[in-house]
Amino acid sequence: MIVIPTLELRRGACLRSGPHNGGNEAASPATPVAVARSWANAGFQRLHVIDADAESGAGTNAELVEDIVRDGVIEVQVSGGIQSTDQIERLVDTGAASVIVGLRGIEDPRWLASVAETFPGQLMVGTDVRERRVVTRGWVHNVPLDIFDVLAELDSLPLAGLLLSAADANGHRTVSDLALLEDVAESCGFPVMAAGGVSTMNDLRALEHRGVAAAVLGSALYDGELDSRTVAQEFGGSATA
Repeated sequence: MIVIPTLELRRGACLRSGPHNGGNEAASPATPVAVARSWANAGFQRLHVIDADAESGAGTNAELVEDIVRDGVIEVQVSGGIQSTDQIERLVDTGAASVIVGLRGIEDPRWLASVAETFPGQLMVGTDVRERRVVTRGWVHNVPLDIFDVLAELDSLPLAGLLLSAADANGHRTVSDLALLEDVAESCGFPVMAAGGVSTMNDLRALEHRGVAAAVLGSALYDGELDSRTVAQEFGGSATA
């Protein structure tokens, strides 16, 4: 299993300055490219870049995302507001290792099948799950889809993977439902990545034990719950997951 740090962009800047290493954070403000390089220097081989403005419909940081991808110091998977074939094509042409589509990929299976065939091995589907059902709109509304019915539809597609965020009954992101993650990993013909809810090295080891290919981490690395270099030493691994 590998760990993939998150870099979140909003209003033309990174929300956080860089990895936390024993209290020595990267200088702030730092350019997004500099922050991406700091994660590579810490020993990670892939970065999860989120365009938060595009995700919320408040704007776009497309040029900054492309700058990070083109820099080439670290592999990049991109998410946030990706709703069209043109967006996917532009990111793939720029050099993104993979592109993550959200709810449209689940609600519009014909479109998903088309883009998956056009960009084989480069597209991932991201979804939030609570009580084994797909969730959207801030963990409030359940889509009437069982995650395993969704997996059955996705399994025939040439996807790069599935990014799964699990929540408890109160909507808090968690890795406590390890049985769900294990069942999903066993059901998929492609890699499964887990996002959020990790705060200890034992959490990461538990995910690895359940067959999860990668863990996407944010605050645990930025705030010092986990030391980035320690994590990278054990879970830096291969960027191909």
